[in-house]
Amino acid sequence: MRTKLAMYEPIKGCDGDDQWREKKDIESALQISRPSLPPDKERLVSLDVFRGLTVALMILVDDVGGVFPAINHSPWDGVTLADFVMPFFLFIVGVSLAFAYKNLSCRYAATRKALFRSFKLLLLGLFLQGGFIHGLNSLSYGIDVEKIRLMGILQRIAIAYLVAALCEIWLKGNHNVSSELSMIKKYRFHWVVAFVITTIYLSLLYGLYVPDWEYQISTEDQGSTLTTFLNLKVKCGVRGHTGPGCNAVGMLDRMLLGIHHLYRKPVYLRTKQCSVNYPDNGPLPPGAPSWCQAPFDPEGLLSSLMATVTCLVGLHYGHIIIHFKDHKKRLSQWILRSFCLLMLGLALDLFGMHLNKPLYTLSYMCVTAGASGFLLSAIYLMVDVYGYKRASLVLEWMGIHALTIYVLIACNLVFLIIHGFYWKKPINNLLHLIGIGK
Repeated sequence: MRTKLAMYEPIKGCDGDDQWREKKDIESALQISRPSLPPDKERLVSLDVFRGLTVALMILVDDVGGVFPAINHSPWDGVTLADFVMPFFLFIVGVSLAFAYKNLSCRYAATRKALFRSFKLLLLGLFLQGGFIHGLNSLSYGIDVEKIRLMGILQRIAIAYLVAALCEIWLKGNHNVSSELSMIKKYRFHWVVAFVITTIYLSLLYGLYVPDWEYQISTEDQGSTLTTFLNLKVKCGVRGHTGPGCNAVGMLDRMLLGIHHLYRKPVYLRTKQCSVNYPDNGPLPPGAPSWCQAPFDPEGLLSSLMATVTCLVGLHYGHIIIHFKDHKKRLSQWILRSFCLLMLGLALDLFGMHLNKPLYTLSYMCVTAGASGFLLSAIYLMVDVYGYKRASLVLEWMGIHALTIYVLIACNLVFLIIHGFYWKKPINNLLHLIGIGK
């Protein structure tokens, strides 16, 4: 008896107070005739499949998007298949957080872990997308820190993850959830945060005045090693503009991050104004706007605010999983919310707030979050309800190892390693022979 009770000694809480186990747990321990049950290890297989499908989709659009521009990222307004990848990842992160912080023993320890995980993602993103690795067409590496790209995919995910995690750790009520209304009451401060973030984003996007600005590009003279610099001026003087050259998203990134720390191959290089091969990359047409060659980060600071809201929406879908165990209840709530988000996004687009991934507009957030909810519902119905798991084993495996696959495949590390081995001349490498490294 003493051995059994020794398992239930008082433990120290975060604030130094003694916290005792519940009396019913001690009583259960005394009933030694009751067979011991394995701990509850609830795992949503459909979420792993969803994550794996998103990784596969990312690899597809990265490798095939150049050949089929219709599935590549939209040059500016509008959405294509590639434009759903980032919101899918953010939505999945939010759903996963509901499981990660389902039972908290210490808020301070959980906060430290969340900060540390976000910091690791930021550092990994800087290494992979900051410019240190030059790409398949170059066997060199290294980056001038004055020109390192500061934002990127993993950096955006790190920001969204941290905000959503802190909301889940500190802004969760103690109410028991017995209905949809009680769940909304329990997490009401999450929606307050989402509303405040959205309000700040819309106020800055449509309220900030964007003045004229300049940037510099380098040109190399043919037949010489001389590098010259050309100053280009972009005329703006507008407020609330959402075009490529004069929007508040780009202005804030230039002011806060510095233009040399932005992405140097902006997606709007494929617009009709900037490419003779529209919607593919190509030479500048005659009379091209001066902003065509200006750096612009698709994962910038202001646009990451709305990306964080996508993560919070996913967190709400995760709460539905935690508090409602009936399949029909989960699916009905998911589908209703997804339909409302989709209709709201399409309505906003109809009234002039265009779907735009580089700016991460509110309409784009609503449509992609709604699509994420519908896709999660469909996968959940197929995998977790009807049990068709064998057909999705590969996607499930990819979902479990998503970060590793992203680093090795999507960031070309595997190809760069192979590319580094050649015979006598760098051009004599395996990737070049099969046509990848051209």
